[in-house]
Amino acid sequence: MDLFDAVSTGEHGTPVTTRSGPGAPLAVRMRPASLDEVAGQAHLLVAGSPLRRLVEPADDAARRAAPGSVILWGPPGVGKTTLAYLVATVSGRRFVELSAVTAGVKDVRQVIDDARRRLVAGGEETVLFIDEVHRFSKTQQDALLPSVENRWVTLVAATTENPSFSVNSPLLSRSLLLTLKPLTSDDVRTLVRRAVTDGRGLGDAVALAEDAEDQLVRMAGGDARKALTILEAAAGAALGDASEADGDGRVTVDLATVERAVDVAAVRYDRDGDQHYDVISAFIKSIRGSDVDAALHYLARMVAAGEDPRFIARRLVISAAEDVGMADPSALQTAVAAAQAVQLIGMPEGRIVLAEAVVHLATAPKSNRAYAGINAAMEDVRAGRIGVVPAHLRDAHYAGAEKVGHGAGYVYSHDEPHAVAAQQYLPDELAGRRYYTPSDRGYERQVSERLERIREILDS
Repeated sequence: MDLFDAVSTGEHGTPVTTRSGPGAPLAVRMRPASLDEVAGQAHLLVAGSPLRRLVEPADDAARRAAPGSVILWGPPGVGKTTLAYLVATVSGRRFVELSAVTAGVKDVRQVIDDARRRLVAGGEETVLFIDEVHRFSKTQQDALLPSVENRWVTLVAATTENPSFSVNSPLLSRSLLLTLKPLTSDDVRTLVRRAVTDGRGLGDAVALAEDAEDQLVRMAGGDARKALTILEAAAGAALGDASEADGDGRVTVDLATVERAVDVAAVRYDRDGDQHYDVISAFIKSIRGSDVDAALHYLARMVAAGEDPRFIARRLVISAAEDVGMADPSALQTAVAAAQAVQLIGMPEGRIVLAEAVVHLATAPKSNRAYAGINAAMEDVRAGRIGVVPAHLRDAHYAGAEKVGHGAGYVYSHDEPHAVAAQQYLPDELAGRRYYTPSDRGYERQVSERLERIREILDS
């Protein structure tokens, strides 16, 4: 086997050998041949890091000291499979891949038994890569434990879901957990440009126009595999109907070619320019103005243009707190859940989750009173209107506190009617100051009625 030979799984989880030769997909041909070609994961690749020791052991002692099992957690297309390949190929180990979608316990045990025989017979080590390990049942994950404990294989497992919830505790405790960060636009751009010029890729057969490159990077959404797949399709289309080449003999891949390749029309939207800020501004203002149709329109424009869905989700969380507020406290729960779900499932399905959150926020009653309240309190603090904490509220749990009057006169609220004690909480300088004034909209109407009664007791 050469550097890019591998053993993967067939239709029923049976290991098969695959090659990344000229006929392989561009994303496979462009797998990094060394850690120096890996994009976007510098935090895992510093000198002396566990991953670098695993991929590039200095000697046999370093190899024995390297982790025996690794779990790679991160969104799609950030390099989990690539790192698994490098663990095997750079260190000269055999690579076997199983997909948790198709493989069963029998397949796992077959691979492990084969790895044991090879290890005993000739000392050949095996790297077992399991993609989407979160899809393995408890029984399947348990079947991996003996091989991990005895180092019959070096296990590299990949998951897009939080391993704390999706991987069994015994396996998790025996593994090194590495979190891969999402690729930035610059990371994806670097990989695309390398694929255009590198001999393993397109070998300078095409030239990628600047606007076509920008659109391709946007549509990839931080997924390197998706970016290279789009590039390959666009380059194939350009080469297939090329009428003329430039002075260097290259065919230009323009924006129209990229659009045709993925059957998606480019939306006039610059993630780093005015359109980016204009569209997100219109999006948030449409939600604030309760125009659900306009909000969905601007959401669609951002999704179609390849905007980072996590950026959209973060803005929804802010909008839920700032614009909906206590008029519908469940809106914040929806927005946070949407942000977590988008991170979990990615795109394109994430657009459904984002749309649900947009509909909730846009149609909810609105109140910015909590937002205005904290701003007013911050203004007082910045202006120096602070005062001292009243003595009866100060910490009275340490020796000597009682002698200086800390806690003296404090009334325990739960001992009072309605669990509200008639005592002063603000410093003297701010006594009677009002920061929060509820609106009469949605749930906040109930808060207003209750708060009025509470303040009557506190002021009595």
